[in-house]
Amino acid sequence: MNTSYSDKTESQVTDIPAADIEALLAENQLRLKAEAVTFDPLTGIGAPGERFDWTLRQELSDLPVTCRLPVSMRSDTEWGCLFAYPDVATYNATAENDNKRICSADDFNRLRLRHDFAYWAGTVAMIKPKGGGADIPFKLNRPQRLLVERLEAMRTAEQPIRLLLLKARQWGGSTCIQLYMAWLQLTQAVGLNSLIIAHQSAATDEIRDMFDRMIEAYPGELLESGQEKTVCKGSTKRSARVPRRLTAVGRSRSAVRLEARDCKIKVGTAERPDSCRGGDYNLVHLSEVGIWKKTLGKKPEDIVRSACSGVLFRPLTMIVLESTANGTGNFFHREYLAAASGRSQFEALFVSWYQIEQYALPLTEAEERALAEKLLELRSQDYAPDSRTQPGRYLWWLWQRGATLQAISWYITERSKYSDHAQMAAEYPTDDVEAFVHSGARVFDRYKVEAMRTDCRVPLAVGEVDGAASWGAKALDDIHFTATPTGALHVWVMPEYNGVRHRYLVVVDIGGRSAKADWSVIAVFDRLPLAEGHGPEIVAQWRGHCDIDLLAWKSAQIALWYDEALLVIESNTLETHDSERWVEGDQSGFILNQIRSCYANLYARSGRPEDIREGAPVRYGFHTNVNTKPMIISGLVRAIRERLYVERCEACLDEYLTYERRPNGSYGALPSTHDDMLMTRAIGLHISRHEMPIPEMPVTPVRRRNDGHNHVTAAFFG
Repeated sequence: MNTSYSDKTESQVTDIPAADIEALLAENQLRLKAEAVTFDPLTGIGAPGERFDWTLRQELSDLPVTCRLPVSMRSDTEWGCLFAYPDVATYNATAENDNKRICSADDFNRLRLRHDFAYWAGTVAMIKPKGGGADIPFKLNRPQRLLVERLEAMRTAEQPIRLLLLKARQWGGSTCIQLYMAWLQLTQAVGLNSLIIAHQSAATDEIRDMFDRMIEAYPGELLESGQEKTVCKGSTKRSARVPRRLTAVGRSRSAVRLEARDCKIKVGTAERPDSCRGGDYNLVHLSEVGIWKKTLGKKPEDIVRSACSGVLFRPLTMIVLESTANGTGNFFHREYLAAASGRSQFEALFVSWYQIEQYALPLTEAEERALAEKLLELRSQDYAPDSRTQPGRYLWWLWQRGATLQAISWYITERSKYSDHAQMAAEYPTDDVEAFVHSGARVFDRYKVEAMRTDCRVPLAVGEVDGAASWGAKALDDIHFTATPTGALHVWVMPEYNGVRHRYLVVVDIGGRSAKADWSVIAVFDRLPLAEGHGPEIVAQWRGHCDIDLLAWKSAQIALWYDEALLVIESNTLETHDSERWVEGDQSGFILNQIRSCYANLYARSGRPEDIREGAPVRYGFHTNVNTKPMIISGLVRAIRERLYVERCEACLDEYLTYERRPNGSYGALPSTHDDMLMTRAIGLHISRHEMPIPEMPVTPVRRRNDGHNHVTAAFFG
């Protein structure tokens, strides 16, 4: 076992409480036991999907007496009545008396094949094994069972199957998807046409060969074709007239028809976009989308749209995009982020390396204990002794993710092959963030970021703050909050009006008006905890798209609602959009002066001494530049490291995890990700800490209504 991630010898390991070591070893045994659960496609033990126990008799099957069957069999329109009885024999005895149909062994087998994909794959779907040899039944491995679990959850709920699969390598995800599609075609309904698109012609050849071999070995009687005779018992020969099962569609070599099920199977390649045109297809599998290359006049998204546009959004349709990761900013990366965040009709699924059986090493009892002690002793170690090892804190994170000691031992050994963590992450990603390899270095400590999730909450209210108008002086009259599920303002804590000065701070990061532009974000900080030595808290956030002038007035409305908060608008965007007119007759450079004429508590940055001496006009807003950005990002790094503020929005933490320092020294978000919420926190925490006084409690508390519908006018400024 290689434990070279530590430069400490065994004698240097600090004493760890024996109870902690025993607890870790006991948890490891529970994990090993969970992973070792027997999977038997014949009995249904360990098979995916919700199941129930039911008794079979030997005359119907060679299986043991009790099997675990999919619950969907109970609602089968033909044979669901079986399961009102304790077993088939009891049903048949009753059926004989009531002149009902007897359930034969063949009837029950067909019933189960129709409802139990794992049983179908493990009995009648023959594939070529890796390493050569005769074809064998397709027995699902652990990650394949996770995949099927997700597919079956959608199918049995009578939902369209839409999945985006981010794969680690070498566990047969593509094979599983293709055979699942074949199962739908062969058992669920006739006329389900399928389209499979791979990244290159060699992959399409493999797909076509796999399907040909599977169909060739498929029991003829299960195809329910009148053109093929059922083999009689005891016979070793078929009729001399055995028709071809797959026939070419026209002159095409890429499409075949399975006459017995009245369906087509077409394969294409992203290298030849003309072969990827969709049509009357119900099932679409797009393989290795992340490595599809742009071709003349065709981008990956164009190919996907062409292939999938004809698939209806209804049950027994299926679209699966799968790939290993191939960098950030590409089509697959963007689609995965959308699916993972719930912004797509697709569900996202990622399978980590430690969920794959072969990525674990056996350990003796002594080795297991030694590794447990090392993990506990080095769990706070944030440095690595060399480029081929991981810090102890990373290995502890693997344990927290759910990896066994045996899997972590494998990871330590495998990591020594690579001189850089990014190389290891590309081959064996632990999570979906790691899977997408990047060129820069992450700015924020991921462990500290993850620890902040315990403070995140569902908003208390969602809605909008409005006034008598959307812009101009009247925008600050009749300020009120309206709850609406479509609102862009998330409120975790309503404003309080108790006379505390310098309590609230509102920071604005300006984006764009279109859906493809950067988000505009208005973040509200409550600084009252600073009076007791604690950090500020995010209490509200507006996030959306709108014109810049309307955004500025919206931020003033929110600041006024939060008890005349100090309003800080990041001014870079305003100062670089002079060519656009946001208010008739005025250019964007004047918008902050317009706000200041109605809202007094607007942040103005300190000028240069010579400008002050010469009486230069006040410049409102916070300007982010090569001098201020490193300063505020460094402050945010410290705030996250030392937990100096309370974050309520999980999406902001996601931005922290995708923020990097690039090789040229600049900071920025990974492609197709954002940093708008991040920048409001960086600016707000800097100003809160360095440019605002500690909140002052009033001698006599001042109370005003706080019912969520406060009516405040511009005259309130006094």
